[in-house]
Amino acid sequence: MSVWDDLVDQDEAIAVLKGAVENADTRLAHAWLFTGPPGSGRSVAARAFAAALQCDTGGCGTCHACKTVLGGTHADVRLVATELLSLGIDEVRDLVQIAHRRPSTGRWRIVIVEDADRMVERTGNVLLKSIEEPPERTIWLLCAPGPDDVLVTIRSRCRPVRLRLPSPTQVAELLVRRDGVDPAMASFAARAAQSHVGMARRLARDEGVRNRRQEVLNLAFELRDVPTAVTRAADLMEVATEEATAATQERDGAERAALLHSLGAEAAGALPPAVRSQLKQLEKEQKSRATRFRRDVIDRALLDLLSVYRDVLILQLGAEVELVNGHLGERLQRIAQRSRPEQTLARMDAIGEARERIAANVNPQLAMEAMALQLLE
Repeated sequence: MSVWDDLVDQDEAIAVLKGAVENADTRLAHAWLFTGPPGSGRSVAARAFAAALQCDTGGCGTCHACKTVLGGTHADVRLVATELLSLGIDEVRDLVQIAHRRPSTGRWRIVIVEDADRMVERTGNVLLKSIEEPPERTIWLLCAPGPDDVLVTIRSRCRPVRLRLPSPTQVAELLVRRDGVDPAMASFAARAAQSHVGMARRLARDEGVRNRRQEVLNLAFELRDVPTAVTRAADLMEVATEEATAATQERDGAERAALLHSLGAEAAGALPPAVRSQLKQLEKEQKSRATRFRRDVIDRALLDLLSVYRDVLILQLGAEVELVNGHLGERLQRIAQRSRPEQTLARMDAIGEARERIAANVNPQLAMEAMALQLLE
């Protein structure tokens, strides 16, 4: 057992990180940037690296230091992962203050920022000052989809670690070994998730997630006319909204109750202005979190839809590549036979354009409707 066990198909990156741990006392970079597509294990790699740096034996996975780092409770390792649309400047200022403290129990003071790509320029400049003049015994570990998602002034001062998507076979093996998933289900989930480890785990363990994914895929097979296209786009939005509400509603209520309890206002009738102000701020943060979660759900749905046309294109070109949605073979064949590769590529472009529009703050409903119309045969 070691801290690297859950990092799937990343031998090159692991070799780099192990080498850094072995030479940590003489020439360890003070800032690292972990990049890779969603599902590649950026945050897993960062946490494993942090655990190995704190471990006396370089990442055994069983000692107190390893367990507390991986569990998120180590006193000298701070992990931040925003659930809002962006990292706040006050939050980053707090991280900079923490980074300037000496380690209390471990060998290093380590700050892991899982969403370094969600910093606006003003916020990134606050972090830059700490990276330019690094405190002694402090290590910054930043995670982002790609180098271009981080300010150039920050990434130029970080040592890069590039991760790749693992193969579906290795993701399936991880699900069987770590989560006890049935091998057949693990294989299906790994392919359907397109090697995204976290999504594969959800698909393997939650029938509701599998059903919602199938509803998304059905869009490609049910588009026949304009009214149907608009209706199915609305259905996709409803699925995304329901999933976002289910994921956040209970938590929102618990957070509100906890805040009122901490302010001694559970039984109060008319809330005093100070309490109302804090409740308003909480509701603002909850709304932002729900917006981000809904966008993430929509983006995942569009990636699932894109996998249908990817499979169609493979069939049209006769490529010897495994299908993501092999269980839909006959339905995929029908689309492949009644369309041309050029049309399939145009549909894939339409989905990509919808993703870009939603990321740029276009109304998701309008972006989905426009995409559905472009997908019509």
